[in-house]
Amino acid sequence: MTDLADPPRPLADGFGRVHRDLRISVTDRCNFRCTYCMPAEGMDWHPRDELLTFEELTRIATVCVERFGFDSIRLTGGEPTVRAGLAVLVEKLAALPVDLSLTTNGSTLVAQAGPLRDAGLHRMNISLDSLRADRFEALTRRDELPRVLDGIRAAVAAGFEPVKVNVVVVRGVNDDEIVDFARFGRDEGVVVRFIEFMPLDADQRWSHEQVVPSAEITAAIDAVFPTEPVHRGSDPAERHRYLDGQGEIGVIGTVTEPFCSSCDRVRLTADGQLRACLFSTDETDLRSLLRSGATDDDLAAALQTTVAGKWAGHGISNVTFIRPTRSMSEIGG
Repeated sequence: MTDLADPPRPLADGFGRVHRDLRISVTDRCNFRCTYCMPAEGMDWHPRDELLTFEELTRIATVCVERFGFDSIRLTGGEPTVRAGLAVLVEKLAALPVDLSLTTNGSTLVAQAGPLRDAGLHRMNISLDSLRADRFEALTRRDELPRVLDGIRAAVAAGFEPVKVNVVVVRGVNDDEIVDFARFGRDEGVVVRFIEFMPLDADQRWSHEQVVPSAEITAAIDAVFPTEPVHRGSDPAERHRYLDGQGEIGVIGTVTEPFCSSCDRVRLTADGQLRACLFSTDETDLRSLLRSGATDDDLAAALQTTVAGKWAGHGISNVTFIRPTRSMSEIGG
């Protein structure tokens, strides 16, 4: 591994953005079938031998931390908690000096929240797009809302701070629940983050008409629960705290208010492909490097080359925008 006597050097792209945040997808599989993420049937999962092992994932993460000073790692999927032995990976990564977090659909947290916390996980984001049982089932194709709600409460009880609930807002689907979610966050002591609908749906039917702008979301909440803005820094979420002190919300305006100019993250897919942007059309095959005897210098060089070629922005609103060939479930959030 890297000689710790050598100080980390910034991993910068051609626009001066320094990258310190690694998103790791640990599996492409999921126990839900969300309509905007994957089809009901017919998914071709990667064979187990195509997925990076925990040791391979830890090695890449270590290079990111020791060579380039990464200070944040987030585990994603698919649904990461369906990967057997996830707490073992968490324990390995928790040995690194990083903020270690997880994005999950929450359906297994009653059993897993405590062990993941004990293994060294710091924070947790839980995806939830409706508080109505019938709508939740229509969106996820699973009748699991009570389990997810119990999972959110289990995460809070396990001591995760903060617990964030991610809501993808889609016009005509769940935009009438914005204030309901704000109230839910206040009542449950969790931070609700509203995310604009992005063109990563499995059936590729996304359109601008389905996007509820972040300004509309905050205005709807502010009319009922007055808020004030909070400095966001490099956080993708625009933060607003309630004037009565009862928590805060976040709004991620990927489409209408993109934060590309401050983006500091790279993504590693479960099958070992490195992506400089969620919307990249190119990938770097780190799995082949790992399994062909590459050194840490080789991995570091691949990271540098990939990040050096990062675009200025995703260009969703441009006529030249090209969708990624993978859906969100394959890329990782």
